[in-house]
Amino acid sequence: MKRVLYTAFDIVPSPKGASTHILHNLRGLVAANYTVHLFTPNDGVHPAEEMLEGAQVTRIAQDLSQNFLSRAIHFGQAVAAHLALNEKYDVVHFRNIWDGLHIVQNKKKYGYKTLFEVNGLASVELKYHYPETEHELIAKIKEQELATLHSADGIICPSRVTRDYLASLGVRRERVTVIPNGVSPSDFSPSPLPARTGRVPVLLYLGTLADWQGLDVVIKAMPKILAQQPIHLQIVGRGRSRQRKILAKQIRKLGLEEHVSIEPAVAHHEVPALIASSDLCVAPLGLNDRNVTQGACPIKVLEYMAAGRPLLASNMPIVRELVREDVDGLLFSPSDPDDLARQTLALLNDFELSQKLAESASARALTKFTWHEAQKKLVRVYEGLGEGREKNRE
Repeated sequence: MKRVLYTAFDIVPSPKGASTHILHNLRGLVAANYTVHLFTPNDGVHPAEEMLEGAQVTRIAQDLSQNFLSRAIHFGQAVAAHLALNEKYDVVHFRNIWDGLHIVQNKKKYGYKTLFEVNGLASVELKYHYPETEHELIAKIKEQELATLHSADGIICPSRVTRDYLASLGVRRERVTVIPNGVSPSDFSPSPLPARTGRVPVLLYLGTLADWQGLDVVIKAMPKILAQQPIHLQIVGRGRSRQRKILAKQIRKLGLEEHVSIEPAVAHHEVPALIASSDLCVAPLGLNDRNVTQGACPIKVLEYMAAGRPLLASNMPIVRELVREDVDGLLFSPSDPDDLARQTLALLNDFELSQKLAESASARALTKFTWHEAQKKLVRVYEGLGEGREKNRE
């Protein structure tokens, strides 16, 4: 079982965590002697064809004037057309239903095994990106997700919370392998905490501006923190204009223009230096179905930890799978700006505590949560899929 089609409706490479995850999966599969062909959409910047991490990449042109769903369907059609002309794959590995439903429906016809990588389900997440999405469409998408989940030969996901959610949908728990996200020790290493005298400490948020991230909670906490200590909140990430406008309005309403900056996403190779320039890092994940019910594995948390920065994070199961409370970071009640302010002040007022938490977090991330470990688990899943197309053709 050596030939793999890996499909992802994500721009690769890009600053998003999905791109980081995909690139490390490619690296692990190629290192294990799989021949990998990655299918992704094109953003108009990257070449239509290239080699990346030892894998062949094909990027499908998009009409950016179309809405998300139209572009997703077009991508799925392109994957289907490719499979019809290329009966050569042993495994087809996919990340969503836009192409995944067709992939599982045709696995016997084309003789490949299927692997569904569930990092997030559109039936849960789409409403956060596109609030106008109709309930009838969400219901139809969920129906297709269920059909895809039950037909896939293997399923991987990044957290135990996600596995439990899939089990609640009727997926047998033993069919789901949990592979947490990771960090690369060659990219992230701890650096000394900046001295806090004579300068305003920086509280860094790194990631998307999606509504589930809980950024409104951090902004609401800022006046309470500033009443006792100076601080600057630096928000760095990719977001839609609607999301940026909402945050900017909240910042103006609270009179925080001088204390909060919202900056564009940076390339992933710039992330270690960005984290190193901060004093504290925050993952304010909101109390919502995306985080609590579906689950996730926030890469930002692991990268903060690996880089040796004191961590503030929402106290919820997806965080506790990675972080030991009061050992690797301080946790606060989700969606509670008062508790976030309290924990932030605890770190600002205790440099020794900040150092202790940062050192523990870095050691944990760089030993327990690495991309190398994730790659080994992924390869074991591939090995468990068996003989692939040969078995399917019997």
